[in-house]
Amino acid sequence: MHNILLNGILNYNIALFYSINNGMYNPVFNIIMPILTNFGSLIACSLVCVLIFIFGGRYSKKVAILGLLALFLSSAAVLTLKYIVAEPRPFAVLNNVHLLAIENDYSFPSGHAAASFAAAVAIGEKYSFIIKSKSYKLVYPLLAFAAVIGFSRVYIGVHYPLDVIFGAVIGTISALAVVRFEGKILDFIYLKRITNMNIAKKLKDII
Repeated sequence: MHNILLNGILNYNIALFYSINNGMYNPVFNIIMPILTNFGSLIACSLVCVLIFIFGGRYSKKVAILGLLALFLSSAAVLTLKYIVAEPRPFAVLNNVHLLAIENDYSFPSGHAAASFAAAVAIGEKYSFIIKSKSYKLVYPLLAFAAVIGFSRVYIGVHYPLDVIFGAVIGTISALAVVRFEGKILDFIYLKRITNMNIAKKLKDII
């Protein structure tokens, strides 16, 4: 029974992959998706956090730290699962894959989906915008953008839909955990910073 259910899920995963990768093939997506997919890389998401830290105020610096921690947690989980599951990329095992990029590591789960959702939740939960006197959390448009990035991973032929779904779950959980314990995390970083400053001051006095 379990094998039948698992095979059904895997078969549906492949069918959905083809419906996106081949069924939605069009010249516009061929240009847009390879560009959009790069915004979900760990480097791109980390760079966003670094820029927020550099150019933002005190509050933004805290948000940037939370974002980087969420990215670290999600990346650690993704790398661990990649080498445990060791699933080949779709283009390595399937025929007629519409391939727009080559990536050589394992497929499950999607690191781009994990990073984009981690950044979207960690940053989006801390900012809001106003439309017609109503306040909305930034997390909603950021999650929509992260979903587009996840879609792009399937469209360019480097991930199955389940890779993206699990990556999104990992990124979201990592960010929610960081946001949930942000007080303790920031207090720890602040206390450690003060301790290091005191140590440096004592060493300077001794010298």
